[in-house]
Amino acid sequence: MSKKDASAAGLVLSYLNEKNRPYSAQDVFCNLQKQHGLGKAAVVKAVEHLSQEGKIREKLYGKQKIYFADQAQFADVGDADLKAMDGRISELSGQLQTLAQACRQLDADVKELNRSLTTQEMAVEITELRKECDGCQARLQKIKSAANHVTPEETEKVLKERNTYVKEWRKRKRLVPTYCVRHDWIHFGGLSQEQEAVFGGGWCRDGRGLQSDPA
Repeated sequence: MSKKDASAAGLVLSYLNEKNRPYSAQDVFCNLQKQHGLGKAAVVKAVEHLSQEGKIREKLYGKQKIYFADQAQFADVGDADLKAMDGRISELSGQLQTLAQACRQLDADVKELNRSLTTQEMAVEITELRKECDGCQARLQKIKSAANHVTPEETEKVLKERNTYVKEWRKRKRLVPTYCVRHDWIHFGGLSQEQEAVFGGGWCRDGRGLQSDPA
């Protein structure tokens, strides 16, 4: 057996003893090729050689050969040892679940950070916002310093005057009769010259004003 074949056989033997599970030659090749770069022919040759030497066991299932570690090399395991192993498996499974949950949380944090602005981008954004604030402050100062702006007192005075004029307008409108003279029209829907002088223009045939009430 060449040095290369012996090295491959040693790797295969160590792998089967470590895993202590049945594998086909194809399974061993798939599991070892990426890490150790073993070719399929080398793996097939290694398992056949190890089986012939009695270092591993071989069983035939249909047309496929299965290889596994020689169980005689392992000490017998009692019920107490099996229970201890089961407890250890449960403990490690719980730790694995906790770590997996922590990894998921860390992945979510990383995604959130990737969506956030970088320090440099934040500095640029802050600069732009400060410029915008300065512009708003300048416009506000200009408005406050204007000499012709309307004070709240002036606004209230104008509104009061408007309300007074609207009340007076509505009061006079109620005094106008709801009929019009049917003769001497000076334009369509209008009044005679004498009536227009009294009531003013812009009246329809039933005496109601053409304009609506002020808002």
